[in-house]
Amino acid sequence: MYPNVFVSSHPLVAHKLTLLRRTTTEPKKFRELVRELAGLLAYEATLDLRTRPLEVETPLAKTIGAELEEKIGLIPILRAGLGMVEGIWELMPSAEVWHIGLYRDERTLQPVQYYNKLPVGATVQVCLILDPMLATGGSAVATVDILKHWGAKRIKFVGLIGAPEGITHLHERHPDVPIHLAAIDDHLNEKGYIVPGLGDAGDRQFGTG
Repeated sequence: MYPNVFVSSHPLVAHKLTLLRRTTTEPKKFRELVRELAGLLAYEATLDLRTRPLEVETPLAKTIGAELEEKIGLIPILRAGLGMVEGIWELMPSAEVWHIGLYRDERTLQPVQYYNKLPVGATVQVCLILDPMLATGGSAVATVDILKHWGAKRIKFVGLIGAPEGITHLHERHPDVPIHLAAIDDHLNEKGYIVPGLGDAGDRQFGTG
């Protein structure tokens, strides 16, 4: 339906996302589910990472294995994206983490940058942008703009739920960026929230809603 958009069909993803959506899911459990879903989605999003041969010695013989050839950077969009970092770090503990702070102006629904600690030049070859919700797509587009200006060569977006409006916006502005999601929902409401969605992912993680 959408080019360069990959929606997980894994049963565990569907199960955990259902638990995540429930209004009765408390912040502690919500954070655990976000972390678990992030790891599952990152597993699928990194299937095409390049490797190089590496000789290792087992207790019985030498053999040729593989090691990652590219350095990975995790770029959580503050603050909701923070909850996705740990789940991916468990899979890739050597990944660098760089934070970009954006908030959505509630009047214009446009992203406003308030924090950026990227170094002068790109230090990684592959960047995974982490944000649970791809709603209007404004924050995702702005983050990709920042990373491309930084010098990042390969960028992927990893989120939990996307709205058609956000997917279309990101794809139109950056068709080279793959989008990995657990689900595509129906639409955005007048406030820019995904329906049916799961509410405000940041508030539900940090108990501030």
